[in-house]
Amino acid sequence: MSFSLGISRNKSSYFPTISYEGYSDDQNGISRRYFPSSCSLYGNKGPTRHSFNSYNEMDKNNNKSIDYAKIKKLWTQCDNCDNLLYLRFLRENQSVCKECGYYLQMNSSDRIELPIDRDTWRPMDEDMYTLDVLQFYSENEPSHSDNLNSEDESYKDHITFYQIETGLTDAIQTGIGQLNGLTIALGVMDFQFMGGSMGSVVGEKITRLIERATAESLPLIIVCASGGARMQEGSFSLMQMAKIASALYIHQKEKKLLYISILTSPTTGGVTASFGMLGDIIIAEPKAYIAFAGKRVIEQTLGQKVIEDFQVTEHLFGHGLFDLIVPRNLLKGVLSELFWFYVLRSSL
Repeated sequence: MSFSLGISRNKSSYFPTISYEGYSDDQNGISRRYFPSSCSLYGNKGPTRHSFNSYNEMDKNNNKSIDYAKIKKLWTQCDNCDNLLYLRFLRENQSVCKECGYYLQMNSSDRIELPIDRDTWRPMDEDMYTLDVLQFYSENEPSHSDNLNSEDESYKDHITFYQIETGLTDAIQTGIGQLNGLTIALGVMDFQFMGGSMGSVVGEKITRLIERATAESLPLIIVCASGGARMQEGSFSLMQMAKIASALYIHQKEKKLLYISILTSPTTGGVTASFGMLGDIIIAEPKAYIAFAGKRVIEQTLGQKVIEDFQVTEHLFGHGLFDLIVPRNLLKGVLSELFWFYVLRSSL
């Protein structure tokens, strides 16, 4: 693999040109080609593909190594159009590809900044972490310490790896903040932490958030991004569905308080089957993948083919599954109008 950084000398400007071999990351079953083999940052509309073999031969001849960890902190690639994206500009554009308008995944910290007013966020239960009660041990999952060699890793090792990788203790952040001056309770799931899977800690943090929102009569928002219940915790993860639903029943039915569910891509499994679909108002992002079981599982169970994109937001909206489809740049304004309408209605 080779890497080169140079300056394209133009009469009008000087723009850096970068080229390197492709890279694939298959964590959580989602493949992303972060780095195309060649790209001109401003000169070309898209990456130009080259033979990987030629780059391997150049590597052998030049005897150079690439630090992909550093490159991943600067660049990523659109999952839809394969356009190379500079992370700083992508973050400023709310993780939406400027070339094709595709919605890339966001981490929980960036999602908190979307609706919450600056300097008003107060996190909850940051010191809560997972215990490996079942002593779960996988013989088939690759070691995070060496992706090339398949080694055995315990559930505890996986948790430690993602804690270091994301800076979170588990797959959700919860807290209290203000949205255009109105105090709300907010929970945001993070798909980068073990696919946003719901274990005991995620379930407990959501339940405590709901109980605090109920006690303080606050409207509640939960942003969902999850592959479902966490298999490493067995039935303990499944119990969280009932626990969260019970807390929401008190919040919504007994106290008559508002709960808004925001579904992002992907939202599947036990999260879809529980609090994801229990909102008084359910909002979905454009082109989000939302399902209970995956397409392949459905086809194998039913023994027949299903239509393309039948688990995408727009198709599901046409069948009445959501109330609204809201782009990221309009989300704060839409939520503000809904909450103020709720406040005015409650005061009557």
